[in-house]
Amino acid sequence: MNNISPQAYVDPRAKIGADVTIMPFAYIEGDVEIGDGCKIYPFASVMDGTRMGKNNVVHQGTVLAAIPQDFEFSGEKTLLVIGDNNIIRENVVINRATHSDGQTVIGNRNFIMEGVHISHDTHVFNNTVIGYGTKIAGTCEIHDHAILSSNVVANPNVRVGRCAMVQSGCRFSKDVPPYIVAHHNPIEYGGVNSTILTGAGIDLKVQNHIANAYRLIYGGGKTSLFDGINQIKDQVPEGPEVDNIVQFLSSTVIGVIGKEDYTED
Repeated sequence: MNNISPQAYVDPRAKIGADVTIMPFAYIEGDVEIGDGCKIYPFASVMDGTRMGKNNVVHQGTVLAAIPQDFEFSGEKTLLVIGDNNIIRENVVINRATHSDGQTVIGNRNFIMEGVHISHDTHVFNNTVIGYGTKIAGTCEIHDHAILSSNVVANPNVRVGRCAMVQSGCRFSKDVPPYIVAHHNPIEYGGVNSTILTGAGIDLKVQNHIANAYRLIYGGGKTSLFDGINQIKDQVPEGPEVDNIVQFLSSTVIGVIGKEDYTED
């Protein structure tokens, strides 16, 4: 049974699942789907184009599927797709996609803290933490178990790899590889994220392989990113984590923090 306050505005066209709570003064537009067990706090706005899964909690002042702040947006019907079991705290703004063939995507079990802005066509994967006041520009990727601390600024088209942590106040315009800590301004490599890796059950031997891989990338020499990738393939034992590093570095198109752009020249 739903608990929808008569003081909330819920467009009759909206599709509301079972056991949903919508508190007073929430605003729900018509082209919206809200899955079972969700809770929408007062003064939250769920706008056209939102597709929300189950058991999400949306706190006061949040705006979901806001119109994208992109000069290419021409009024198309576009989507924000949210998975299950996310906590979205106060005053968060998440934009829907710019074009009808794209989506802004928030996966499952993410914790998005107060004042975060996630722009159009960005994909936040699963089990991430996005800290207070962090701003993520358009067409970014934040991979599984990544942590962005408070007041981080991610510029357009960047990726943050699996289990990476970006420390408070960092601004970056290049990819942050998986399993590392990134710090300072200009942002730079700050070592392997051993705390998160240990918590994820990755044993010390594998952590040493990860550290050796990044030593080849960030060891202080003038080795190009392309040569560093080849050295990882030749010198570091294979495994899921090392393979993920190689794949991530090989697929970058704008370079990684602390390294020149990927090139075979």
